[in-house]
Amino acid sequence: MRYNRPQPMNAALTARSFADLKPLRRALQEAAQQRAERERLRREAERRARAERHLFADAVGPVQPLKRGHERRWSTPEPPEPLPVQRALDEERVLRESLSDEFDVSTLLDVDDQLSFRRPGIGLDVTRKLRAGHWSIQRQLDLHGLRTDEAREALGEFIRLAHRTGLRCVRVVHGKGLGSPGRTPVLKGRVQRWLVQKKEVLAFVQARPLDGGAGALVVLLQPGRRRPGG
Repeated sequence: MRYNRPQPMNAALTARSFADLKPLRRALQEAAQQRAERERLRREAERRARAERHLFADAVGPVQPLKRGHERRWSTPEPPEPLPVQRALDEERVLRESLSDEFDVSTLLDVDDQLSFRRPGIGLDVTRKLRAGHWSIQRQLDLHGLRTDEAREALGEFIRLAHRTGLRCVRVVHGKGLGSPGRTPVLKGRVQRWLVQKKEVLAFVQARPLDGGAGALVVLLQPGRRRPGG
């Protein structure tokens, strides 16, 4: 049996074969670089994910869980004390409606035997009608037995409520002073001063004898809100 001896490779063919392998080698290198870049990116993404997961723990530090059975108590803050709004409004109203005993009404009263009063712009016919009983008396306040400060407060409240409920004509009984020291009417002059200071009052006159005479005043109020059902 005869064996053929292998023929030596042509030098030109060998060189060309190595030249053909260069693009393949370059492609393999680029593929390896891409795999390495993808691996680097994957590891970077995992590192960021771990950092985000542990962001809260890293910020607050180590935390120890509560023991099982530990009673949880929630503290409820006490509500703030309410602001005394209504009290402030009441005090403001009292100051606004405070009546002075030193108010001089001598120049405001009509010079007649009964010292009647009418606001500027109110004609004499109003006091004449008031004295004649043109308006029926709808409510009255009796100040007998009250001290000066009590009478002042009672009168201010009475006039304010009467005006608010739409009353026009009321009577204020201050007494004739028969039981006072010196038998002089202590409240009469003060009631006149107080009424003049009330903006709700348009006019007042001494009551007719059948309505109290010198011991009472008949007061005409400005129109206010109509009474319910009126």
